[in-house]
Amino acid sequence: MKLDGAVALVTGGARRVGRAIVLELADAGCRVAIHYHNSGAEAAELVDVISRRGGQGKAVGGDLTNPSVWSDIVEQTVAELGGLDVLINNASQFEVAGSDTLDGFDLEQAEGMLRTNLVAPLGLCKQAAGHLARGGSGKIVNLCDIWGDRPLVDHLVYSVSKAGLSALTKGLAKTLAPAVQVNGIAPGIAMFPADYSEQVRSDLRAKVPLQREGSAEEVAGLVRYLVESGDYITGQIIPIDGGRSIA
Repeated sequence: MKLDGAVALVTGGARRVGRAIVLELADAGCRVAIHYHNSGAEAAELVDVISRRGGQGKAVGGDLTNPSVWSDIVEQTVAELGGLDVLINNASQFEVAGSDTLDGFDLEQAEGMLRTNLVAPLGLCKQAAGHLARGGSGKIVNLCDIWGDRPLVDHLVYSVSKAGLSALTKGLAKTLAPAVQVNGIAPGIAMFPADYSEQVRSDLRAKVPLQREGSAEEVAGLVRYLVESGDYITGQIIPIDGGRSIA
């Protein structure tokens, strides 16, 4: 896909990995809709950054746990930026207020996480599918996780949600072919949570064959590759984890 002039929507695009993806696509020439929920100031600042670089960005707010916003986010993107060629389902919830374990299971919190991490991407894909197919070469990239295949007992519902997103990716790849390609990326350590101690970070790095964490920019680069150059790739979940998934 030629990215210069294409329109991309990145959910959770104001911060962390999402921000890196937005900048990567904007630098490639995309007009980018930056979805946010609680990060309105960061989204507005990112729009300014893109504008100073000569690009076009649009901040689009909405709580993805509310199904009524899915069509609003897509239609606002189309109205403001002139179409939709690329959808990046990046927004994700990792922590719950209590404990994401079997003993700590809380139905309301579990449903909220599943809605954010799995149901909202499905809803957005449904709303976006017609626009993405219009040019015959639309792209969807879902941010999955290596722990979808190797569930973490202390992040149980999270792991289940990412396993579901991987399955959704493969199902949609068949459903939307040949007009839309759908792939997933499964990061290992892309960015540490801010509250992780240096000891915890060191312990986690030691489990990675390449002996380091990844970066948001490396994830963003893989997103760009799938969108720009991966024209014969669909239904795949690609790890980007320094070898952690084989360790």
